Amino acid sequence: MNLSGYKELDRHGSESFCCGAGGGRMWMEENIGKRINLERAEEIVANGANTVAVGCPFCLTMIEDGMKELEKEESIKTLDIAELVAKHMV
Repeated sequence: MNLSGYKELDRHGSESFCCGAGGGRMWMEENIGKRINLERAEEIVANGANTVAVGCPFCLTMIEDGMKELEKEESIKTLDIAELVAKHMV
């Protein structure tokens, strides 16, 4: 598999930025500021990606929801990392 077209978001590795669901934000309504998943989805859009891979079922739901809110669910696909690996297996 050629990885030259893959790139990390600016906040990755030890500086990663979670979707918020692991902390229970999936079930909370935000009263101030922006929803964490929307902020992360905006970073993904700004990155120019057409596919985003996540490694957590919460992130899958939260990022998909963020893409829907930004009306990007058709142009930017959200996949579990296992789906991406399976898609590229020979």
